[in-house]
Amino acid sequence: MIRRGRAGAWVYAVLVGLVASSLFPLYWSFVVSTRDNAAIGETSPLLLPGGHLFDNIQRVFTTVDFWLAIGNSLIVATTVMVSNVVLSSFAGFSFARLRFRGRNTLFLIVIGSAMVPAQLGVVPLYLVVSDFGWYGRLEAVIVPALVSAFGVFWMRQACEGSIDQDLVDAATVDGASILRTFWHVAVPAIRPQATVLAMVTFLGAWNDYFWPLVVLDPAQTPTVQVVLSQLASGYFTDYALMLTGATLGVLPVIVLFVLLGRNLVRSISTGLTGA
Repeated sequence: MIRRGRAGAWVYAVLVGLVASSLFPLYWSFVVSTRDNAAIGETSPLLLPGGHLFDNIQRVFTTVDFWLAIGNSLIVATTVMVSNVVLSSFAGFSFARLRFRGRNTLFLIVIGSAMVPAQLGVVPLYLVVSDFGWYGRLEAVIVPALVSAFGVFWMRQACEGSIDQDLVDAATVDGASILRTFWHVAVPAIRPQATVLAMVTFLGAWNDYFWPLVVLDPAQTPTVQVVLSQLASGYFTDYALMLTGATLGVLPVIVLFVLLGRNLVRSISTGLTGA
């Protein structure tokens, strides 16, 4: 039996310090986004917000097509997130709790694919995208990321740790189909782990820069990271403009964390306690 004592003051002090150090870069970006570019060159540190936030936001939207970039990134990240959660959950449940020939071999192939550097597949994948006529279209970013080896591995481990094989066998004996067994037995058990996968996948798709830069047209189908790089280009670096765009670009991620944070904490607590 695990005994749990009350945390001391030093534990709270360490936790507060870690939280503060994690949030400070985000706060500093917000502070810079409220100042003009001349104030950033001052010797005194910038710790308090200024009064140029709305001016900087207006400059962001007049410099680049930020609304279009936000919309494209939301479409890509949301589609990739939903697809990865659904397909990885199906695959993880199949590898963990269904018996079929070649199960272990297929799973090893999935794990092996995760060990191949992504850079090796850039040229072949670009040729495939071009052959399908997807260059400059969001399909070029969405389709290659519909499912990942990490997602399959993560959900397979979740199914093995959260789903009892006896429940699956009992549902099969009662005549339930595989889809019904998955929906009524697996989904309630793996919901916290699926939430973690959703957040990780959304964040990865939202922050992806290299592949959208390769296969998308920055003028017609930009994403947030691509337009942020455009804000950073020029004869001189306008830090106020650049960090205002970065602050706006991180807002959807914060909103997603607020919406899914409870399941995330529940998943971490379940993993730590083994409950």
